[in-house]
Amino acid sequence: MLLTITTQKPDASDLSFLLHKHPDRLQAVEVLGGKAHVFYPVAEKNHFSACLLLDINAVALTRKSKNQPTDFALANYVNDRPYVASSYLSVALAKAFSSTLNGTCHHRPELVAQVMPLSVTLTVLPAPKGGEGLIEHLFAPLGYRVSVTRHPLDPKFPEWGESRYYDVTLEGQQTVQALLSHLYVLIPVLDTHKHYWVGDAEVEKLLAKGESWLPDHPEREQITKRYLRGISRYTREALDQLVDSDPLLQGEEPEEAPEVREKWESLHTQRLKQVAQVLADHGAESIVDLGCGEGKLLKLLLEQKQFTRILGMDVSHRTLQKAAERLRLDTMPERQRARLELIQGSLTYRDTRLAGFDAAAVVEVIEHLDSDRLQAFERVVFEFAKPGLVVLTTPNGEYNVRYETLAAGAFRHTDHRFEWTRLEFQAWAQRVAEAHGYTVSFAPIGEEDEEVGAPSQMGVFKRMET
Repeated sequence: MLLTITTQKPDASDLSFLLHKHPDRLQAVEVLGGKAHVFYPVAEKNHFSACLLLDINAVALTRKSKNQPTDFALANYVNDRPYVASSYLSVALAKAFSSTLNGTCHHRPELVAQVMPLSVTLTVLPAPKGGEGLIEHLFAPLGYRVSVTRHPLDPKFPEWGESRYYDVTLEGQQTVQALLSHLYVLIPVLDTHKHYWVGDAEVEKLLAKGESWLPDHPEREQITKRYLRGISRYTREALDQLVDSDPLLQGEEPEEAPEVREKWESLHTQRLKQVAQVLADHGAESIVDLGCGEGKLLKLLLEQKQFTRILGMDVSHRTLQKAAERLRLDTMPERQRARLELIQGSLTYRDTRLAGFDAAAVVEVIEHLDSDRLQAFERVVFEFAKPGLVVLTTPNGEYNVRYETLAAGAFRHTDHRFEWTRLEFQAWAQRVAEAHGYTVSFAPIGEEDEEVGAPSQMGVFKRMET
């Protein structure tokens, strides 16, 4: 089994510093049933490739492990373990690149956070339950372009059909640590013959290695279940901790200052009506509500026949259940139900389901995102989904002084990462619009104060014709 990691950029030798492996030496580490070899087939100024070759001996593996496939009598000796990217590769990654996986670079610590163009080839990857679709759904939301080539059972006998094995190439902008954490978790997810014993230690490993990306992954439930072999006790434990680790996944309103809570309902209703009116005025027919929450905007959109296709997406499964109850999906007339779809997904991972809509609504969402997630959000919406119209609202931080019970410098919600002034919001919006081929205009939401403006602010992005 061969894993190749390649970068092509100025100072491509950064890759060798991050992997803690010198390009002039062939290096190896002992793993269960064999060795993992690390070497560089290409080591040039602007092009570095590092390979991890896993050499597994099936006989040695059988002697050291009792947890082998038993599909037939000779399964312990005739199996795919020496040839595929399996849970053994995950262990080899952790052993060969332990410092990298843990975010350590002794000689060049500044490189740990460096995002670089990376291309990864996995030869050969098994995916017996899910195939190409599963591979795409696991890696694409993390920002990779995924290329998959399926192997036939035997090229000499095409009538035998296709195998369950694939060559996979992943391309994207990542830190090397993030890349390794993705591979460490997702390779065992695809492997139905994992060699390890599932217990509390595996839950801890999953949460540690997936901490920065798994809570937001649209397939986090499937990933967790597969990684932990479907054992319900450990799966529930891991999912509970993933939900608790991110307020955006909890499906609950954050705490607010008392006075803010009093005004929130009327302002929120006004905001939703204003957003729905903008969507209607621009002639949009298909709408995606990003961060739809409990479906209040969706309800308004359903009331207008102009909107023939409505998609609501939220990261929280529980919140989507509440939306379904609020909208009475179970009893909704068939023609009305055909217009609406609810899906679980993240605003910070590319999702092909978001493409092809006339317009997107993003209502009071971006202020919940950290800066790195905000940058990912920009690409997801404006570069990949590319709706013709984006209607986006966010609080006006200048207005906070009008809330007498709100402490100086405090945010309206404890989960907010920022609350921009009007100038800050306009600067961000204009930068995003220029970068992705949009124009943007602005409007206040709520009663406008002469000094500090309105409590909320709206940006209306329109994609320019090409």
